[in-house]
Amino acid sequence: MQQQKTTHLKYFGIPRILPYLSSLKKIILAMVFFGLLGSLTDIILPLFQRYALDHYVGLGVLDTIVPFVILYILTIVIAAVANYIACALAISVEMRANRDLRQRGFEHLQTLSFSYFNQNSVGYIHARLMSDTSRIGSLVSWTLVDCVWRLSYLIGAIAVMLVLNAKLAAMVLSILPLLLLLYSVFQKKLIRVNREVREINSQITGNFNEGITGAKTIKSMAIEEKMEDRFKDGTHSMRKKSVQASRLRGLFAGTMNLASSIALAIVLWKGGYIATEELGTFSVFMSYAQGMMEPLRWLVDILSDLVTTQVNIERFTNLLAVKSDVTDTPEVIEKYGDILNPKRENWEELRGDIEFRDVTFQYPDGEETVLEHFSLKIPFGSHLAIVGETGAGKSTLVNLVCRFYEPIQGQVLIDGRDARERSQLWLHDSIGYVLQTPHLFSGTIRENLLMGNPDATDEQIWHAIHAVSAGDIIAHLEHGLDTDVGEGGDLLSTGEKQLISFARAVLADPKILILDEATASVDTLTEAKIQAALESVTAGRTCLMIAHRLSTVRNADMILVVRNGRIVEQGKHSDLLKHRGYYYELYTRQYEDEATAKLLT
Repeated sequence: MQQQKTTHLKYFGIPRILPYLSSLKKIILAMVFFGLLGSLTDIILPLFQRYALDHYVGLGVLDTIVPFVILYILTIVIAAVANYIACALAISVEMRANRDLRQRGFEHLQTLSFSYFNQNSVGYIHARLMSDTSRIGSLVSWTLVDCVWRLSYLIGAIAVMLVLNAKLAAMVLSILPLLLLLYSVFQKKLIRVNREVREINSQITGNFNEGITGAKTIKSMAIEEKMEDRFKDGTHSMRKKSVQASRLRGLFAGTMNLASSIALAIVLWKGGYIATEELGTFSVFMSYAQGMMEPLRWLVDILSDLVTTQVNIERFTNLLAVKSDVTDTPEVIEKYGDILNPKRENWEELRGDIEFRDVTFQYPDGEETVLEHFSLKIPFGSHLAIVGETGAGKSTLVNLVCRFYEPIQGQVLIDGRDARERSQLWLHDSIGYVLQTPHLFSGTIRENLLMGNPDATDEQIWHAIHAVSAGDIIAHLEHGLDTDVGEGGDLLSTGEKQLISFARAVLADPKILILDEATASVDTLTEAKIQAALESVTAGRTCLMIAHRLSTVRNADMILVVRNGRIVEQGKHSDLLKHRGYYYELYTRQYEDEATAKLLT
């Protein structure tokens, strides 16, 4: 019997979630205790009825009426108090479980590498972190306390019936094998359909997210109807599959309810023969038989819910089981800490020397080797530019420097040591990264700038702002630094967001500054401001610039030319032009395009 119970628990995926709820052990045990106490009082109450019928009605005496009434009222009070406390604890367990699981999931997401987010949509991740955890929280609170109460009531009622009249009890219990048979027939179908429902729900969440975040693009392309059709297709599939799941559950519930109702019919049929002799016992059987109907009906529903929730548990625990492509060794974590618990007191100061030593690399989701036995030294204070056409693979070297990915062979050295010998956060803390598409967090400009350096003074903030020539922009805003930027910075222009993002990176005072096509999506005036700021901002730092506009990299100490994911040329601007290779083609083509544009203007 124990083996069967363990198998069912394992089947429902419950053991997979228990390690993440260990902090709730005490409060869950208290909830279970009061649930059991409430169930015990409900089992006892019909026995009061039996005693009253046999003693007060059958014998016609009232000698124990006072203690009987006192005990009866006390039992009712205990039942009310126990049920109230169990419900209050269930609410607490649900809220704490949701909080702990979502926090655990969010923290785990912070440790995953870029490849996971490249391969999974926002809607897919959001559904696991919010919808799935909500179902799991409900399982370990309300479902658990209901399970404790109802199953203990069933077990207690069966035990009492066996003691009072074993033959009649056996007839009632003969229905249980039929219930187990029906469950085994329906469970696999319910699991499959509910898993499909959850997956479709993830797709709908993703489409809904894209419909909001991509609102500007949708309107500019006039594809509202296409997006609506896409959303309708998803909801239509959801409706169709949900109806199928509901029909299965309805058929399951109907057949189970029919079977459980047979138990009551047996009591009514056979109970008539003992009613004249054992009126109290007959009353108890009637009460238990009727009382067992609700737990049995609940059991039908909860088995279906457990099947559904198993899918939620699978999805969420699978998320937590995902391993990052980039990890720190236990020895590194012991000394330097991890991403969420750094040991900054052990961090050495980062200087900014970078070296690629015999590096071979390919992306996790690709088969083609991007770098092969590549070596390059980038001394501290150097200005390295990486150029090439769109989609050529210019970000590969930067991704390796930042340890967003790791080489499959060779080493990336930072200050002469393999980057893997120190923690990711140690490295990231000394890198300033300005993206082509800048991202600002909801809040004010000041709050966004302080993301780069939480301890920065107003003087340091304004120094960073003026360093990137963003002072005029801030001055023209109504609330200055306290201007709200909106979600993702959408209340500001692209140029304003880019300059603030640039200032945020400078405020962090990084030893390594990375500019990922920082001028590609801004207007000419903003580009001029960024170019003017580059010389002073990059002084005393190692700078890696990914650029599409070659006019911005002429003064770089070294230019790497990337084509089809491979470095085909490297050298200074003047040397590459003399070589008259691929870089020369790119440069002359861009020069002609810019000259033509100026002439037309």
